[in-house]
Amino acid sequence: MQCDICGKELPLVRASVEGVVLNVCKTCAQFGKEISQPKPKALAQIAKTVPKAKTPEPIMVIVKDFGQIIKNARESIGLKQEDFAKKINEKLSLVHIIESGHRAPSLELAQKIEKFLRIKLVEEFVDEKDVSKTKGDASLTIGDIINVR
Repeated sequence: MQCDICGKELPLVRASVEGVVLNVCKTCAQFGKEISQPKPKALAQIAKTVPKAKTPEPIMVIVKDFGQIIKNARESIGLKQEDFAKKINEKLSLVHIIESGHRAPSLELAQKIEKFLRIKLVEEFVDEKDVSKTKGDASLTIGDIINVR
């Protein structure tokens, strides 16, 4: 270990220098008040500082043909768009835009529609790129190095 002040490789002590606790050599300890011998870092402490490999987290996404699924489920229970909008407490124009596929519902709205119509609109997606990088393949590829503009 090196002295935090002069950088020499000597036996170190802990000292409070101007209110900061440092690992310093005996020579530099005179600039402050000596506290104790420094504790060597335990292997457990070193292991805590090493970042762990991230496991990819699933992302919640709306299915592709959400509009048609919602429309078919709504029609199968005999509801008009206006009645359906009232039941889920949303505007008729929003229901129309979603069913026509022009706009995807938010996750909260999709979950509300799922619950009401008893259909599946939200699914988990795991990025395949993240999975391949976490399987121990630490080598770089050309694609990792080059940025295509």
